[in-house]
Amino acid sequence: MSYVSHLQCTYCGRQYPADQLMNLCPEDQRPVEMILDLERLAAERPDQQWYTPERQDLWRFGALLALDMDDAEDAQHIATLGEGATPLLPYEDHPLARQAGFTLHIKDEGKAHPGFGANPTQSFKDRGMVMTASMARRFGLEKLAIPTQGNAGDSLCEYAQAAGLSAVVAMPTDTPLPIMGKVATLAQTTDRFHLQLVEGTIREAGELLKRDWIPNGWFSVATFQEPGWRIEGKKTLGLELAEPSSDGAGWSLPDVVIYPTGGGTGVLGMWKAWDELEALGLIGPERPKVICVQFEGTAPLVRAMQAGAEDTTAAGAEYTIAYGLNVPGGVGQFKVLQIIRASGGDAIAVSEEALQATLSEVWHSKGWWLGPEGAACLAALPQLLDQGLIQAGDEVVAFNTGSLEKYLPSLRHLL
Repeated sequence: MSYVSHLQCTYCGRQYPADQLMNLCPEDQRPVEMILDLERLAAERPDQQWYTPERQDLWRFGALLALDMDDAEDAQHIATLGEGATPLLPYEDHPLARQAGFTLHIKDEGKAHPGFGANPTQSFKDRGMVMTASMARRFGLEKLAIPTQGNAGDSLCEYAQAAGLSAVVAMPTDTPLPIMGKVATLAQTTDRFHLQLVEGTIREAGELLKRDWIPNGWFSVATFQEPGWRIEGKKTLGLELAEPSSDGAGWSLPDVVIYPTGGGTGVLGMWKAWDELEALGLIGPERPKVICVQFEGTAPLVRAMQAGAEDTTAAGAEYTIAYGLNVPGGVGQFKVLQIIRASGGDAIAVSEEALQATLSEVWHSKGWWLGPEGAACLAALPQLLDQGLIQAGDEVVAFNTGSLEKYLPSLRHLL
């Protein structure tokens, strides 16, 4: 049973029926999100009966999601591949953590770890895409379109294949070969998948789809373009950070969350998760400082924060090995800025040299398959300490959003 009450525009607040299939709010062309009837959920599923912690996937959160694996009607639409329930890796020997006296963990969305769930394409994109493919199937859609810097396209194809759907993926020509190759193979071996390459970034990929594919019946599931589906999937990142630990402690949140931010769906998702947990009485009003890390050559959030602007303006894009951060702007970034400010956080730019050096350092010292976007988060630590955004005693979580394996062979020289 779904507890989605209605859809609501994240900007103007206008409400739409829960079963309305739509893209952006027609009033202001801003993203919409799903609003849950949490009072009914609490009344009908008291004592956290919606929560199944023994499940090793994101569906452990049951009726707090748009689709509930424990509901027979919902379950028939869900195309799960074991995604979510990823570990927090302790990084107690990080030099800065030891020197400054804070606790550091890495939320690893990349390589699988024994005893945990695993994202099938080794990327956090799987959380949003499993919900997207499953909701598309629930609505009877068959053809999905996505512009991507790489990982989202790979992930959509994985779940479209599992759900029996078709997909067209538009991506830049410099997308890492392991990612591009997987999509290209599907496009060559079945007529259900199509690959379009563009010069530029996700921005040019989106323009191509709007011109050539969307008018011909393909439904856009670009960042923020679907009716809150990817936000609901990414919401599970925030739920996993908050859920009770095995030592018997209750729901709680870290002090600082460092998140590599392209479009920003995950930021909205985590914030929504924490608001819902507060409404259910499981946490208080305190929130982690949200730190959004961007590559200095493509940093619209950083520029907006420095200017005190309410929204980002389209930024130029420069080459970086952190392909997922090469996002010139986004229709939902006004909301990301609101969240950063409400949390007392900031947007931080890191250089290409710093993130490459950090990636190499972590590989040699820990042997972790940290992707370049995750490395960017750790590269931001000196700035965060200098600015007082991390204090002694803080519990800090940095996100690694994908596996280094997906970026080979272009990063092999760093290993």
